[in-house]
Order: sequence, then structure tokens, then C-alpha cells
Amino acid sequence: MLADVLRWRAEGQDMVRLTVIRANGSTPREEGAFMLLTRTEQSGTIGGGRLEWDCMAEARALLVSGGVAVERHIPLGPAINQCCGGAVTIRMERVSDPDALEDELRADREKLPQLLLFGAGHVGRALARALALLPLRLVWVDAREEEFGIVPPGVEALMTEQWESLVQEAPAGSGVLVLTQSHTLDALITGAALERGDLRYVGMIGSRTKRKRFESAFRQVDIPQERIDRLVCPIGDFGVRDKRPEVIATFVTAEIAARMLCQTELCRDASVSKTDISDIDHVTFATILS
Repeated sequence: MLADVLRWRAEGQDMVRLTVIRANGSTPREEGAFMLLTRTEQSGTIGGGRLEWDCMAEARALLVSGGVAVERHIPLGPAINQCCGGAVTIRMERVSDPDALEDELRADREKLPQLLLFGAGHVGRALARALALLPLRLVWVDAREEEFGIVPPGVEALMTEQWESLVQEAPAGSGVLVLTQSHTLDALITGAALERGDLRYVGMIGSRTKRKRFESAFRQVDIPQERIDRLVCPIGDFGVRDKRPEVIATFVTAEIAARMLCQTELCRDASVSKTDISDIDHVTFATILS
């Protein structure tokens, strides 16, 4: 959404905001959900269907008429024949302060869970495109500038070999997804992520054979078994044996959405204390795997 707003502002387009200010019973979106419209484009959703279609038409009329704001209370069943059964109140208002909207969207982005994606090969590029659609702060890392190709909007691409500080400084509850061009580098990054113990998701591309070998190496550098057990490898393992990058990316994206965007207390549990990355003997680790 932020990328859309930045582009619309550069183009000088007026915007209107539609916000769910009340939601009672079964509704397609929750209170606070919102979308933005120009005269020809939209970003976000308040739930789709007849509800959204009618509200979009009224909001665009607001842009044309020059009106300021309106509110509509909509019983979803009797009023528009949507089967949810609940009721919503939608506020539609012209965006009078684009600076404040941009600041709000930037602040919302900072609150999103962060995912570090290491590797910009074929699968990495497919994953960057798929993961860019999720409400995540996606940081895409590779030392090879030529591998990135077109970086999707909203994705932060970093060309660097300094992975240690990125893993160390990631907020608790972040995710790390590893698929570099080097098995040794895969092991180093994954080991450092597991050593922290407070990340919500640690995934590494590879077979069960690769996992078994890496698990042995992790134990030799004293990473606790309970942390090793949290490693997701193979990634996206839904029983579909298809190695095309786009198919792999589809299943891995579903896996990450389930593990990182879940709102239950179980999903938010990242209570294991963090250990400094320097505790891992990188030289010994690389020797074990060579």
C-alpha cells in the first residue's frame, strides 16, 4: 500500500480512504481494516463482494463531488444479500493530509514481522515475488548484485556479505529463510539463526539428507537439540514433488504465512532467550561441513 501511495502522490492523484470503523458479528474484515482509492485504482480491501463494490462507487463519487466524509452502516445480510450475517460501519473520507497518511503507513510497516531471505537464485527470486504479497517486512540478501533482477515493490534488497549483523539484529519473532548458493554459507546462517532461539521461523532449502548432515554439525557446535528441532527443512513440504521454483515458492509462502502471521498465543511464543552469534565457532563449523 505504501508503494501505491508514494506513486499516487508523485502523480498528483487525489485519494479517498475507506475504513471499517465498526464490525459486529461475522464480517469479512475486522475493525480498523482500510483501503485506499484514486479515481481509477485501489489498494487494500475492506472485504470484497457487494459491500466493497458499493462503497467504492460511493467513495469515488466523493472524489468527484468534492465532499469530505460520509459513514454508512451496512447490515450484510438484509441490505446487500451477503451471507456473513454481521454488520459493518464504513467511513469514507478524502485524504486531506497525504504526509500523515504516508507516516502512518511507514509506522504500520515497521510493526510488521521481519523476514530475512538469504539467496537470490532461481528459487529466491520466485520467493521474493510471492512473499512480497504478504504483510511482512521482507529483507532480501545476496552478495551478487546481478542475481536480484527486478526487486518487487516493498522489498528491501541488500547486496552484502555481512549476514552476521543482519541475523543478530533482527527483532525477536522475526523469520530467517536460507537458500544461498553455498551449503557452507547455508549452514553458517542457519546455525546462527537457531542459536538465537527467539525467532518465529527458521527455514533452509534442502533435502532430508542435507538436514541430517547439518543437524550433526549443529550438535558438534553445541546448538541445543530443541533449537535444532525447530528448523524447517525441507521447506514447503506439503507432499508435492515439484521442483519448479514458482511451485516451491507457492508452498513456502503458504508455510511462512501460517507460521509468521498466525495471531494465536502459540504462534507468538518466542520465549527462548537469545544467544550471541559469536558463540558459534564458524571456522569449526565450516570444517565439519567441508
